[in-house]
Amino acid sequence: MKSFIKNEFILFLGMITVIVFKLGGNDVLASDMGSPLGIAASIAIFVVVMSAIFAVVRHSDALAIKLGDPYGTLILTLAVISLEVVMISSVMITGESNPVLARDTMFAVVMTVFNGLVGITLLIGGLKYHTQKYNVDGLQSYLVAIIPLSLLCLVLPSFTSSNDVGAMSASLTWTLVIASIGLYSVFLFIQTKSHTKYFMDEDHQDEHEFHGPLGSNLYHSLLLVGYLLVVILLAKSLAIPINGTIEMWGAPPALGGLIVAFLILAPEAVGAAKAALNNQLQRAMNLFFGSVLATIALTVPAVLMISHMINEPVHLGLEPPEMILLGMTLLMACVSFNRGRTNSLNGATHLILFFAYVILMFD
Repeated sequence: MKSFIKNEFILFLGMITVIVFKLGGNDVLASDMGSPLGIAASIAIFVVVMSAIFAVVRHSDALAIKLGDPYGTLILTLAVISLEVVMISSVMITGESNPVLARDTMFAVVMTVFNGLVGITLLIGGLKYHTQKYNVDGLQSYLVAIIPLSLLCLVLPSFTSSNDVGAMSASLTWTLVIASIGLYSVFLFIQTKSHTKYFMDEDHQDEHEFHGPLGSNLYHSLLLVGYLLVVILLAKSLAIPINGTIEMWGAPPALGGLIVAFLILAPEAVGAAKAALNNQLQRAMNLFFGSVLATIALTVPAVLMISHMINEPVHLGLEPPEMILLGMTLLMACVSFNRGRTNSLNGATHLILFFAYVILMFD
């Protein structure tokens, strides 16, 4: 027991921090953020969140060792995205009506992952190793599912009719639900059963670094979920000083969502960066591409069903400038990942698109 507490004391600290902020800490951040107490509280929550993020990566690495890829990366991806879907769903049910919440969140994840995180990973990996390899069959499999789902769910609704409350027609709603669930189910079968080798390194080796005692699969899975819950619950509290600072600077509200999205995706970002620095680009891209696919495939059915139950409209279609950015992002992903090799130029190009996305927020 002493060993467990020593190894996982961040989990206990995170639980205490969640309780403190839910019982009154959020009020301090909201009403007196500029005071010494408010500044100390903001720093404390940031430190706890980052510590929990690194703990998530530690346990996902342990599962990757025990289960091997693609199962190790798949567990981390599904855990992060599932909790993200739960957070969006809870806001839809209990918060103020925001018909574009799901759309903006999915678009932020696509642009953050495909351009920001992929760009940084390819850049640092390219600078260290010059050229990095990956299994082109695996990433092409991701793109085969991501491209149609992205266009169906984020572009097509802008060109279809809506009913008297602004919601999509029933036929389009069910088309998107069935397409998302059906295509993702087929993809999971391909990834875990029939074509597993597509999602491994080119030499089909599965090497991971892990520092610490290895426990059972259940042990690491439960702790992985526990730390992810800490991150998700504290992300809402951390959003208070973030949004307060954004309002003080006069920045667009969408910037707060982008920052929180970074925090939610941070476990995968840290794990992918470590993999890239160890010249394991396939594992890094499995995390990133899996996040984008799971975000769309799991979020769309959830929000559309909730929208139907609470009779609140959901707008999934992007605005024209955002459609252009999405199209360029998907096109660049196809170009960057069609040869089995990448270098720092690919990373720099993706970062340019991410820079354009951020600038668009302020326009």
